[in-house]
Amino acid sequence: MQAESSGNEPSRRPGPSPAATDAALAAETGAEVEIAIADTHAVLRLPAEAEAAATAWLEARGLRLMGAGKSMEIYKETGLPKDVAARFGIRAMGGTHGIGHTRMATESAVTTLGAHPFSTAADQCLVHNGSLSNHNQMRRKLAKKGVFTRTENDTEVGAAYISSRIAEGATLGEALEGTLADLDGFFTFVTGTRTGFGVVRDPIACKPAVMAETADYVAFASEYRAFADLPGIADARVWEPEPATVYFWER
Repeated sequence: MQAESSGNEPSRRPGPSPAATDAALAAETGAEVEIAIADTHAVLRLPAEAEAAATAWLEARGLRLMGAGKSMEIYKETGLPKDVAARFGIRAMGGTHGIGHTRMATESAVTTLGAHPFSTAADQCLVHNGSLSNHNQMRRKLAKKGVFTRTENDTEVGAAYISSRIAEGATLGEALEGTLADLDGFFTFVTGTRTGFGVVRDPIACKPAVMAETADYVAFASEYRAFADLPGIADARVWEPEPATVYFWER
């Protein structure tokens, strides 16, 4: 689990102190809790059966949950991408896949909670370029199914839609295909899960997107210049994703 303090100042820390929060959460959940501070965020490690109690305790104290799961970590902040990456030590991290996003806010406030990626289920996240025109209608439909969003951002609705479809038994590919029928507007989605990631563009495909694939990696970006320094890019297969087409890779 990850929590972020209720303010955006770099010096602000979640809770009174890591040690005090450790002890309080352990007492609340009856489980062993470890907390690692990463700038304005904190990564909490605790047994899965203690997650619900820990979530309630954190939210009651005004701490925002960025995400939860066994293997995915989510960091969100406002500011220049290079500064945010440095604050969280992104370059030193490792893994099988990663998703990043730089957002130009057009429909909601510039806040940490409003930044991408959005996570609406364990080990799932989504970033989005575009604008959904039926997000309020879809938000109501999801709420009737017991799926609730925490912001007014249309991207979170897209993430919640995909999460709800997966929870109902759909594969990642099927959930992404569902966006083409059920979500209106202009969008390019990139969704990450514990085992892979997928890409889908709306039928008009007016939002820029480009992909690169080699025997060693798959990369996605809004423009080719983001690939310029990737190893082996000169020999990579590079293409623009087709409209209304789903691409996904799983390990």
